[in-house]
Amino acid sequence: MAYCNNCGAQLDEGAKFCPSCGTVQGGAGPQQNAYSAGAQAAPVLNDAQQNKTMGILAYILFFVPLLAGAHKTSAFVKYHTNQGTVLALFAVALAIVQAILQAILTALFLNSWNSWGVWSLLTTLFSLLWIIPAIFCVMGIINASKGEMKPLPVIGGFHIIK
Repeated sequence: MAYCNNCGAQLDEGAKFCPSCGTVQGGAGPQQNAYSAGAQAAPVLNDAQQNKTMGILAYILFFVPLLAGAHKTSAFVKYHTNQGTVLALFAVALAIVQAILQAILTALFLNSWNSWGVWSLLTTLFSLLWIIPAIFCVMGIINASKGEMKPLPVIGGFHIIK
């Protein structure tokens, strides 16, 4: 398993730069950060600068960079498209779990008048869980707009797009 020369983050085999800090890999030392003024770092920096729009769009409509093929030509777009796809799948999974739990709660609590308050409280709490994907979406958009490739909390370690 490979690790970043700069921050020590775990890298995929054959990675050319670190997804956490952007350091160029393959013999590059800590001084050759992808966002520094080094000559080898310029292509990575230019990739992020030129593709910020697609990186941001990957969190709003993840399939647009996929359909456009931008993830094949840009490591920056590929990274953010993967993060946006994982976020979309997380939101779908959350919707399924919420629907199942609300159906169970409805069957258990809604039949008696005494438990109306418990049902109402629990369904409200389940609805508040949607704040999590919204926060992750905002975090991803901010990272993409800054030209950074930071993983999202909890779900950022999953890689769907290879």
